[in-house]
Amino acid sequence: MLIDTSGFLCLYESDEPFHEAALKLYDNASVRITTSYVLAEYTALAEIRGIRRSQIIEFSLNVLADDAIEIVWVDERIHSQAVALLADRPDKGYSVCDAASFVVLRERGITEALTTDKHFEQEGFIRLLC
Repeated sequence: MLIDTSGFLCLYESDEPFHEAALKLYDNASVRITTSYVLAEYTALAEIRGIRRSQIIEFSLNVLADDAIEIVWVDERIHSQAVALLADRPDKGYSVCDAASFVVLRERGITEALTTDKHFEQEGFIRLLC
C-alpha cells in the first residue's frame, strides 16, 4: 500500500479518528511505499495541525530510517507525469503530491492507499481509511 500524508498522520497521532485502523492496516501490509512529496506535505500538514516542530523532525527521521517503508524520490520524470495528469483532469482538485502518488501507484501496480483522501477513490484506487 502507498502511505499518504493523512495515513501518516493517522499512524503517528493517537488522537486521530482512524489511528487504530491505520496501525492495523500498516502492520498487515506486505508493501509499504510513500513518496518524497508525501513526506514534504506531511511537514506542512503537521505544522497546520499544531504538532510541535521537534515531533515533525522526529517523524521525518523515523520514516527515513525505517527499512519497512520504501520512499520513492520524485524526480523530473514523475513530476512531469504528475503535472500531465493534473492537466488531463482540470475538474479535479488534486494536488501535485496526489498526482505523483497516482503515477507511482500505477507504475507499481498498487491499488491501495493508507489515506483518508477521497481523491484516491476518484482516481480508481482503494482508500483504506474512510
